[in-house]
Amino acid sequence: MSFGGPPPPQQPSPYTPPPATAAFRQSGYASALAQPTPYTPPAPVAPSPAESLPALPVPTRKGRTISLWLFGFLGFLLLALIGYFGWALGAFASVVGLVLALIPLTIVFLGVRMIDRWEPEPKRLIFFAIAWGAVAAVGLTLLVDVGLTILIGPTSEAFTAVVQAPIVEEFWKGLGVFLIFLLARRAFDGPVDGVVYGALVGAGFAFTENIQYFAISLIEGGGEQLTVTFAVRAILSPFAHAMFTAVTGFAIGLVARRHGSAGSALGAGLVGGLGAVLLHGLWNGSATFADFFGLYFTLQVPLFIGFILGIIALRREEARLTRARLAEYASAGWFTPEEVTMLATSSGRKAGLAWARGLRGDRRPLMREFIKDATALAAVRQRAITGRDPLAVDDERALLIRTRAARAALLAY
Repeated sequence: MSFGGPPPPQQPSPYTPPPATAAFRQSGYASALAQPTPYTPPAPVAPSPAESLPALPVPTRKGRTISLWLFGFLGFLLLALIGYFGWALGAFASVVGLVLALIPLTIVFLGVRMIDRWEPEPKRLIFFAIAWGAVAAVGLTLLVDVGLTILIGPTSEAFTAVVQAPIVEEFWKGLGVFLIFLLARRAFDGPVDGVVYGALVGAGFAFTENIQYFAISLIEGGGEQLTVTFAVRAILSPFAHAMFTAVTGFAIGLVARRHGSAGSALGAGLVGGLGAVLLHGLWNGSATFADFFGLYFTLQVPLFIGFILGIIALRREEARLTRARLAEYASAGWFTPEEVTMLATSSGRKAGLAWARGLRGDRRPLMREFIKDATALAAVRQRAITGRDPLAVDDERALLIRTRAARAALLAY
């Protein structure tokens, strides 16, 4: 597809599959629709910016969502947490802490969304990840802390901060990431997804923890102490918890990329969780035993930079995989090579959106749908290659129809 003006409609070229060798059967298309079909989408009308694609099949949500029962469980814990904060901290301090805690949460959420922009995760899973961290992980951590206090008595602040808190908190946060893998495995495609889910769980946990820290600072030291606490937790280290749990998510994501078993994901999550515990303990230890600001600039900042570089590398690998999978569909006649470049590269997407903007009615919404569905198609193709996704056939069929309809709507005069 060229971007200087509307190109002529592309018809799929005849495709003859190669001999059914063992290698070809292993990487064969998930359904017969991987070869061109005579499907003709509904004739599109001239779209306006507010219009979307006509009614078309959508990929099944099975295996890509979370049970409402779990949300009910989170709602019950939320009521308990609200009662706890109101009783322990008072309504005024809790509300002040809540308002201030929204600032670092927003910062982290926007950062994670930039990571997730290539292939956005389902909104319900994003909400669940944040809610699990903010409600379940915090509530279950409090229960364990109370239980340990009853069983073994109070422990020193240093032990609690450097040993107990990292182990207990990272266990419950990591459990949230593992639940997403277990219950919504078809929306968990690889390490980038794992980092996104882990970071969102961590962001949710930090949100509720910040409410408590900010409220206590206000009660004990007034505005001055609150300002210092806010600067340390919201300005200097908003990504701390997100980065810790992202390590667990990354480990589970490696298993998800290979479409391994739940047992393999659990083992990988425990290994990743150990890394999260060590990072968490190192962070708390720098504030407890050492010069916090000295270690912050000499150790924590370099670790964060390394984390960002790792994310960039993962994003590039995800883009490479998207391009490789779409190229296979291009060889079957579904896309042109130019369209693959447009759909699977950042520069191509920008050029495609700029071209769509110049079309009658500004067809960028249609181009975004085209990009989104094509990216999802590449992920479905990757899952189909492993043979572990029995619903890949249906998803592939729906997405192939949607991408063809999107192209037709874009090229309609």
